[in-house]
Amino acid sequence: MRDFKSLLVWQKSHELTLSVYELTSDFPRSEIYGLTSQIRRSSSSIPTNIAEGCGRTSQSQMAHFLNISLGSASELRYQIILARDLNYISNKMCKELSVSVDEVMKMLTSLHKQVQRTNS
Repeated sequence: MRDFKSLLVWQKSHELTLSVYELTSDFPRSEIYGLTSQIRRSSSSIPTNIAEGCGRTSQSQMAHFLNISLGSASELRYQIILARDLNYISNKMCKELSVSVDEVMKMLTSLHKQVQRTNS
């Protein structure tokens, strides 16, 4: 079992989630159950699944939850593009968030590989 708060990937994904929550507070009210909810769910799923994986007792379970985090990050990547195309966020904000998501995804991929090697 690991302390998820000590993982840089958890810290970065938590910061990303906070940014998404702040940004989506300005989305139209008509999106409260649509894109606002979806983008918040996918962003918070990343650090949530890292934390859950850290609470598991086996490396294979940890790898499984890191894989779910990767899927959520990919989902978030698309939702950021959608928000831009709907003119809810600027091109600049889209770029900044996309860079953050890509950074988190690289870190998740690296940690996932490390956990899998340890499991072998």
